Amino acid sequence: MDGVICHTNPYHSKAFQVFFAKRGLHPTEEEFSQHMYGKSNSYIFRHFLGREVLGDEFAALEEEKEGLFREIYAEKVTPITGFMEFFNDLKTEGLKTGVATSAPYANLALIMSKLGFEPKMESILASEHVTNHKPDPEIYLKSASNLETPPSQCLVFEDSHSGVSAALNAGMRVVGVLSSHTRDELPPCSYYINDYQDVDIKLVERIFAKR
Repeated sequence: MDGVICHTNPYHSKAFQVFFAKRGLHPTEEEFSQHMYGKSNSYIFRHFLGREVLGDEFAALEEEKEGLFREIYAEKVTPITGFMEFFNDLKTEGLKTGVATSAPYANLALIMSKLGFEPKMESILASEHVTNHKPDPEIYLKSASNLETPPSQCLVFEDSHSGVSAALNAGMRVVGVLSSHTRDELPPCSYYINDYQDVDIKLVERIFAKR
């Protein structure tokens, strides 16, 4: 979702800046790029706070930060260029689709409420639905199970190193979305796009035709 359906990372950065500033921390954009984009909140808190955050404390800190994000982003929800058109083309062709995010479900619900794609998704998974987060493949293997589709027949759109790694670890093909990182900063993908004007059904078919 983040960096793939919507370019949310600048707004996550703003929320984390406020969150960490309250704690006397001021991470740089480079640090966010390396240790925030595509990462779970458990990893982010552990890295920047320098300790493990668990249980009730984790729940409280996550709600504080994600509440800040939703407050900042609520009136700015916009899909990456061409996403809705490409998504609707996939559905017209009868393809199954799912969303698999490391973000909390409340963030996903906000974006789905604004863009209206929820009824057309056959699988919807957020951070609460898995035990192990990206780069672990759990969320993508669960998605494939929900879609009743073998992992080898799934194509994942990802923008982060951990996300691409998770999809590859699940045995899936990957299109790298260059919204947050350069091509060289991601593991090898089947194809790369800047936005969804760079992809169509015929390209998807060509990706699957390659061995």
